Amino acid sequence: MKGLRLLTAWLFAVGTVVFDAPAWAASDFVVTLLGTASPAPRAGRMGPSTLVVVNGQRLLFDAGRGATIRLWQMGVRIGSLDATFLTHFHSDHTVGLPDVWLIGWVGTPYGSRITPFRLVGPIGTKTLMENLEKAYQADIDIRHKDEGEPLEGIRTEVTEFKAPGVVWSKDGVTVTAVENDHGALIKPSFGYKIAFEGRSVVISGDTRPAPSIVEAARGADLLIHEVASAREPLLAIPFFRAVIAHHTAPADAGRVFAEAHPKLAVYTHIVLLSNKDNPEPTIDDVVQETRKTYDGPLVVGTDLMSFDIGKNSVGVVNYNVPQ
Repeated sequence: MKGLRLLTAWLFAVGTVVFDAPAWAASDFVVTLLGTASPAPRAGRMGPSTLVVVNGQRLLFDAGRGATIRLWQMGVRIGSLDATFLTHFHSDHTVGLPDVWLIGWVGTPYGSRITPFRLVGPIGTKTLMENLEKAYQADIDIRHKDEGEPLEGIRTEVTEFKAPGVVWSKDGVTVTAVENDHGALIKPSFGYKIAFEGRSVVISGDTRPAPSIVEAARGADLLIHEVASAREPLLAIPFFRAVIAHHTAPADAGRVFAEAHPKLAVYTHIVLLSNKDNPEPTIDDVVQETRKTYDGPLVVGTDLMSFDIGKNSVGVVNYNVPQ
């Protein structure tokens, strides 16, 4: 509790407000971390996925394990999403995509989509969706014939992009794809910048420290960045060293935050490596390493933590999902 009080005091000091009630629905720009884990199957942290509700639009970024569960926990109808965006094709970022697509169509309080499912992503997204359609054709046929689900609601509209740039623009909201650096063989790979009325949020995607992410996030209201950490003995083992080399270590993330200078920096996609001889680093370890290079406002994300992007401050709502 002492740590929470100190965090609250810090956030107030830097112009960030902590709410104790779910105020996100009343705002015009709210970001919610649906899942904050890496591929590790953790009960308290679902797979990577972020919901941005901005100017009435519901935009989903990645669809990791359990995305539909978290959406419905928030009271967000899965069938009401305006678009889903993919950062890259690692399975932990896409394994929830069939669930979002199919369950969002079923005629229930949590589904009931009657318009096409819109998906935006880099080259390869159409192939992914076409193969999902083939894989689930029997389910689609059965639900249409047996339950009367409208075919228009299961149809897909896929937009692919080859290069960085604006990939969504509607009613003053723009989404810009920002190429990141997840490794030489992991391409395409992108982050996203969401902007509305002079406010902006950057989602790094899976990446090593990338100048493009820094540039996109300069002065942003919110920079949501991945992080990966392992105790020193693990780095002598090739597998673990390779994993860390594809991500951003806490001290390096701190350098990104210090250069970009967002109003609030947030960790998600939290990779904590371990083996039988070396326990995983703690969240406190990650924060302490970050503080070696960054002394600004920082929050370690948890599932269903929301951020209200106001005109003058960033509000934080923590729903305290059990870890």
